[in-house]
Amino acid sequence: MLDTIQIENLVFLDIETVPQAPSFNDLQDTAQKLWDKKSAFIRKEEQTASDVYQRAGIYAEFGKIICISVGLLYTDHDQKKIRLKSFAGKDEYKILVDFGLLLKSLSAKKTISLCAHNGKEFDFPYIARRMLINGIDLPEELDTAGKKPWEVMHVDTMELWKFGDFKNYTSLELLAHIFRIPSPKNDIDGSSVARVFYEEDDLPRIVKYCEKDVITIIQILLKFKNILLIPEENISIA
Repeated sequence: MLDTIQIENLVFLDIETVPQAPSFNDLQDTAQKLWDKKSAFIRKEEQTASDVYQRAGIYAEFGKIICISVGLLYTDHDQKKIRLKSFAGKDEYKILVDFGLLLKSLSAKKTISLCAHNGKEFDFPYIARRMLINGIDLPEELDTAGKKPWEVMHVDTMELWKFGDFKNYTSLELLAHIFRIPSPKNDIDGSSVARVFYEEDDLPRIVKYCEKDVITIIQILLKFKNILLIPEENISIA
């Protein structure tokens, strides 16, 4: 499986999401009632829907995307390099449209596959759902309806690491640690993104965090394939 993955045909990505509103009280009554039902299985007995609203961002029906960072691996003068590009802001529709246009331009040149960590369970379906909610046609790479498993062009570094073992979730941070790759979580982590977005209004900090995740995903896949890591000087941001 690892030998068949053409790394320069992969579009590495990571997304950052937040709840659709700064707080539970900012939601309309219908949305509050629906979140109360949805969140029932994640709440402890003494908790209310409001208490766990900070976790709403992980559900596409109650969250939204504020950043999609993309990484491409290429060879230049016999050196492997990474080029990063991020789509971020408060306008989710624009983020998703611009990301879709990037996929369209890349797929016009060659067959591409999407790669993320836990992408099959989170990133890929989340983007697809938010595109439909925003009235955006799905790119071929995200439209899995009616496709056979081997026709879905998705690579998931967490799934590769499982080697068929589905008992445990393995975080990107843990894989970075065991492979001696600099941790992407040396500033904020996923649980802090909503606070940084809504309270600190610091989108550049979130973008940087998202881009670090993409770099780490690329480096981990290189480790899986026993290829030398990309040095920092060979990483650029478009």
